[in-house]
Parts: sequence; structure tokens; C-alpha cells
Amino acid sequence: MTALDVDTNDTLVVREVFGPTVQGEGPSTGRRCSFIRLGGCNLTCTWCDTPETWDAGRYNLRETLTRRPIHQILAHALQGDPAMVVITGGEPLLHQRKDGWRALLGALILAGAEIEVETNGTQEPTEHTARWVTRFNVSPKLAHAGDPAEKRIRPGALYALHDTRKACFKFVCRGLDDLREVQAFTAAHAIDPERVWIMPEGTDNATITRRLSELADPAIAAGFNVSPRLHVAIWGDEKGR
Repeated sequence: MTALDVDTNDTLVVREVFGPTVQGEGPSTGRRCSFIRLGGCNLTCTWCDTPETWDAGRYNLRETLTRRPIHQILAHALQGDPAMVVITGGEPLLHQRKDGWRALLGALILAGAEIEVETNGTQEPTEHTARWVTRFNVSPKLAHAGDPAEKRIRPGALYALHDTRKACFKFVCRGLDDLREVQAFTAAHAIDPERVWIMPEGTDNATITRRLSELADPAIAAGFNVSPRLHVAIWGDEKGR
């Protein structure tokens, strides 16, 4: 069996597959990789930079999302032989009980690729997801994202992701009030500051640089790591990069 030897009936709903490029956020920043962006999300963040994956009020999701066979997704994602494939969304863990998800992870493992999953931290990983994924890049949403706390904070899911020992936690912040919220959040959920990355919200260099300059020193003093948005620094808000 090879990485592309999968059931042709296995599919997933996809927004885009692109790469090779680099991971722009979190602990893998700068690493060469490909991205698989799946459709659908259970949250409605006001500042979401990929609303076309879930927002039926603004987008025709029949046009922005496509159900694609796994073998086609893999062929595109593995072009250029990336060492890492990032599965993102939307919220990709909404798909994890589908045959296509299991086929995708299994084929990526056979191809020798690391698998990094970007998740909002509200979905518990299944046993096979926890076993096969190399790293969970967990981004719990703060109050400024707009959803009520009971929707965006699921302690059981956070604990399950933390318990895999494969999770890092990335928080999108606009200013010092957000950073204080992160400190309270990580203390409440027993998340080690060394596993936390603070990232400025923004889709242009000027905003990101301004917010980084305000957040960096206090974040470091709190024991947190700091993440840029490297892809924005290189390509701006261009899609598929």
C-alpha cells in the first residue's frame, strides 16, 4: 500500500489545499509544509480570517467549499515532498469520525509526513486522531472573538488535548487586556506557560507589528512564547500562501 492507495469513495469537504509554503504561526513557525484547509466550524469568531469556510450568511458555501476525494487531496498536499502537512479549517476535528479523515491521516503517515492539526480546542480528539497526529496547535478563543464562553471553552476537550502530550496552545491577542485573560485562562486550566504562544491578531504588517511591540515583553515576562504571523509578513493577506 502507498500513500495514494486509498478508497476512491473516501472524501472530505475542502476549502483549499496549497503548498509547499511555510507555517506562519506557533511552535512550527518557518517550517516548510503544505496546508489542507477543511470546511465547517462550530464557532463564529468576529475576526476570523477564513470565514469562507463556515459563514453561510456572507458566502455561498456551495461555491467556496468542495467535496474532494482523499486521493486528490493527498496528491496536491504531497507535491514538493513537504516534511509536514498542516490540517486546518474552519475546525478540522469536526471531520474526525469520517472515513475520509482516517484515510487522510493514515496515508500521510505512510508518506512519512508529520501531521500538525490546528484546532480551536472545543473538540476532543478521538483515539486514532490522538495517536496519529504529530502535533495539535490549539487556539482557544478569548472573549473578543464574540462567542459566549460556554461555546468557545470546553474544559473536557482542552484536558483531552493537553493529555495527548502533543498540544501547544496559541492565543490570538489584541492588547494587554487579552494577555491578562490568557494568564487567567491558563491558570484555570493548568496549562504550562512554556506550552503557550501569544500571537497578535491582524491581517496586515502594520497592525501585527504594533501589537507585537505591545505584547512581546509582557508575554515573555509571564513565561509565554511569542508567535508572529510570518506568512502575513511575507505575502500579506494573500490566500493560499
